[in-house]
Amino acid sequence: MSASATAAPAPPKVLRVPEHTVEIVSDSGEGAQKCGQIFGAVSAKMGNGVWTVELIPAEIQPPPRVPEGASGNRIRLGEHTVTNWGDRTDLVVAFNEQVLLARHRVDALADNAVLLVEDCWARSEDTDIVAQWNAALKELSGKHYRIIPVAMEDECLTIVDNPKKGKNMYALGLLARIYGRDMELIKAQIAHAFRKKSEEVYKQNVALLELGFHWAEDNIDFRVEIPTHPAETPLVVMNGNEAIGMGAIASGMELCAMYPITPATSVSHYLSEVFEKFGGIVHQAEDEIAAAGVAIGASYSGKVAFTITSGPGLALKTEMLGLAVMTETPLVLVDVQRGGPSTGLPTKVEQSDLLAAIYGQTGDAPHIVMAPATIEECFHVMITARRLAETFRTLVMVLTDANLATGVSPYPKPTLDEQWQAAPLDLAPVRDGQKPYDWNTETGLSERIIPGRSGGMFTLTGLSHDDRSKVAYAADIHQHSSAMRSRKIAVLQSLLKPPTVYGDDKGDLLVVGWGSTKGAIEEAVDRARNEGFKVSALHLRFLSPLEPGLKPIFKKFKKVMTVEINYSDEIGDPYVTEENRRRGQLSILLRNATLVDVDCWGRVPGEPLRPMSILEAIRGRLPRGGAA
Repeated sequence: MSASATAAPAPPKVLRVPEHTVEIVSDSGEGAQKCGQIFGAVSAKMGNGVWTVELIPAEIQPPPRVPEGASGNRIRLGEHTVTNWGDRTDLVVAFNEQVLLARHRVDALADNAVLLVEDCWARSEDTDIVAQWNAALKELSGKHYRIIPVAMEDECLTIVDNPKKGKNMYALGLLARIYGRDMELIKAQIAHAFRKKSEEVYKQNVALLELGFHWAEDNIDFRVEIPTHPAETPLVVMNGNEAIGMGAIASGMELCAMYPITPATSVSHYLSEVFEKFGGIVHQAEDEIAAAGVAIGASYSGKVAFTITSGPGLALKTEMLGLAVMTETPLVLVDVQRGGPSTGLPTKVEQSDLLAAIYGQTGDAPHIVMAPATIEECFHVMITARRLAETFRTLVMVLTDANLATGVSPYPKPTLDEQWQAAPLDLAPVRDGQKPYDWNTETGLSERIIPGRSGGMFTLTGLSHDDRSKVAYAADIHQHSSAMRSRKIAVLQSLLKPPTVYGDDKGDLLVVGWGSTKGAIEEAVDRARNEGFKVSALHLRFLSPLEPGLKPIFKKFKKVMTVEINYSDEIGDPYVTEENRRRGQLSILLRNATLVDVDCWGRVPGEPLRPMSILEAIRGRLPRGGAA
């Protein structure tokens, strides 16, 4: 017998890297997102930095085997903290070649990416499907991809009758072996994910997981090793919408009034499972307007209430939000932004509601607008929003977006504090002479009277009113009440601290952002600084009022530029001039507030911004060598 016949197979090549990005893509309904969620959560628990982004088709039920129907999850793993989804994907598990083409055509894949593709389509009896397979492979051959056919369907059929209900766990097994994931942790995560299913369903999913694991063990000739660093303090792993819901509970909120809308609805899905345990209620109203009305009514009666929506719902709530401002009724509204205008891009990320959030109400309706930058901040922002709404008797809008909503990332487990909760209601009789709007003429603040307090009866109205809540149209009364509502916002700004510059506090370019772009901006700035550019970053959490001290910060830089996921014209586009150029929304706010010539770079790709794209924009604003 020859030596070659008895030689053991060569051990797999181990690729040791500080980070790696993987995607699982399928037709809608095949469970690729569930696979990605479990893989990301387990990786975080093992001590990797993680950032995930759901890939969601715009249609609810797109047809199978079309690029437009690609659904799945992208997971960026790192040795250290990961703050964004990165640039391109290194490894893909695709359930058919058409969804893989979708990712190829948007330049989502690294030139040398490894593609594990279900190959049953190459063996189909349908000649059209075989032709599509061959055409796809020809298109993909333009890059240096390594394509590995995997007979997922054949494998899954050994355990389940319908492979569409098994490929996701099989793919999870492939990834578990390639990336060295802890199988016991994965099984525990599967048990949690399918906790409402039978024991038989759990066992079947574990069998599929192990089947994929062993296939990869026998057939994949490489492994990816990313160092892990188990956290010294407990971590929690969740997406931004779950963090919003948990923050609402931690803040003492008692009512979530909503109407279903993508991508905000999963907040109510989470709360509907747990809110009642903490004395809370989820109310699904008949429409967006009613949801805002229910929250305002509950808040007026003394409950701590919030409502949640996305862009189209924000438009519908406009009149009710003006009512909250006029009546000085505390209200928190969460707007999980998506692409617009109109119904726009329901499942895609955008930051295009900023100006609508601040100025969208009729008349003069000053209120507070905040934007968390991370999933951890999604939790804490709800606590701050509740306290501000009640302290300043006003509307507080919290702007998140689809990137934060569906992205998963670990963060330190919060230590709960009783001070986060709302104080007990003051139900004592009102003081003699106390008025519903007893404005302090310096601050605009007044004590809130809860219905039921002896001597506190008054008529609530959305009409112009005096300090007794009596309808009044006199010029001096309307001027004074408008000034009092506005004064509160100025008082809040006086209590805020100036934002912190990321990098040097002076230089050639300052990049300013808000919301979920923080991680990508700072990574791009780090790369630019490594190339010798004198560039720094600044990220804003308060947008109305703006954080103080911006003008002195801006003056230390030769150029200031915002980076936003909303549209802006580029100088050089046909007919676009400095006078008629439509600028990014934050840029407009900053130019108005500081009188500094703030430039902008805005894009609406329907996906999170990539650090490399921001880096290219930075290079374009600064000549090579870093001199402005």
